[in-house]
Amino acid sequence: MNRSGYFNSPFLLGFDHLERLLERTAKAASEGYPPYNVEEIGSGRLRIVLAVAGFTQEELEITLEDNQLVVRGGQTESADKTFLHRGIAARQFQRSFVLADGIEVTGAELENGLLSIELARPKPEKVTRKIDIKGGSAITAGRTEGDRR
Repeated sequence: MNRSGYFNSPFLLGFDHLERLLERTAKAASEGYPPYNVEEIGSGRLRIVLAVAGFTQEELEITLEDNQLVVRGGQTESADKTFLHRGIAARQFQRSFVLADGIEVTGAELENGLLSIELARPKPEKVTRKIDIKGGSAITAGRTEGDRR
């Protein structure tokens, strides 16, 4: 089976998930509503701010699904109103953000029509691990005591 796409080099083994991640990100980028900002608010801290005017706290939902932060909103139509002009429609939306491994959602707040989601990005720890090399009988099987290769 031939691999195709961004990561088709034989030196990039095990990066299939990155290709799927890029495809999900490209799909999410085409969504236009609601508008949002991503802010850096300190060392290792981020904030996503979505403009969700007209939505109540009960009409919003934030979930974390397999390193993907998903914000959903759903408004219901009020049957008891008669509109002479309708310029503001009740809407549904879903906005997704792919998070790197280790990023944690630390909280969310809705104020003045802005939904703020706080994220923490821990500093990566440098890990150095020594790998033991085991001797095998295949290497020494053809040698005699007199060989000094």
